Amino acid sequence: MSTDIITIVAIVSIVIWIAVFRELVKSSKEKNGRKIITLISAGSLSTLILTISLFQNIQI
Repeated sequence: MSTDIITIVAIVSIVIWIAVFRELVKSSKEKNGRKIITLISAGSLSTLILTISLFQNIQI
């Protein structure tokens, strides 16, 4: 993948994980379980993409 795409995925990943953190900090009455699961799934997928990309770019 190109560096520009990886940079965009990294920024999106950071924003998603910040949103997860902000949702988890809310009181139990305000938490939206469906939103938390969706955000964690998207964050995990973006992190997986970044991890795979990192390992593909490692030169031995």
